[in-house]
Amino acid sequence: MLNDLIAEKLTVIFCGINPGLKSAEEGHHFSGRSNRFWKVLHQAGFTPHEIAPVDDKTIVSFGYGLTTAVARATNRADELKKEEFADAIEAFKTKMTLYNPKYIAFLGKPAYTAFSQKREVAWGAQAEEFCGAKVWVLPNTSGLNRGFSLSDLVVHYKELYKAIKAS
Repeated sequence: MLNDLIAEKLTVIFCGINPGLKSAEEGHHFSGRSNRFWKVLHQAGFTPHEIAPVDDKTIVSFGYGLTTAVARATNRADELKKEEFADAIEAFKTKMTLYNPKYIAFLGKPAYTAFSQKREVAWGAQAEEFCGAKVWVLPNTSGLNRGFSLSDLVVHYKELYKAIKAS
């Protein structure tokens, strides 16, 4: 099981698609060896050092939180069924309304496309808010996402970081 790491009025809640098997087993977000989330977060400027997955709880002290769109752990996110996103949306909306982050950053397009019911979604800032929060869609940092190099990921995440600092 992978618990949310969130608090009220955070700057950003990063929303993964769903937990990987290793993360769910260990109880730490983005703990798969090939996942680049913590490295990207640091290199984009969000944290002063690279957080180890076992220290994932410290992310809240920087004003950021972690959650997933769907709770079921899988080896690959593409193993999820459309119904699982549909079943998860109301609980997700309730959570976002309760915790009221300034931004929600969806990591990968599947959750946001399912939750917004849009067919096409561009990377980056979205025109519409979601539960009162500004929305960004960022590439997933999974090692299975070979379409984005580490430097590509950092560029996308740094855009969000710069937007936050400018607001």
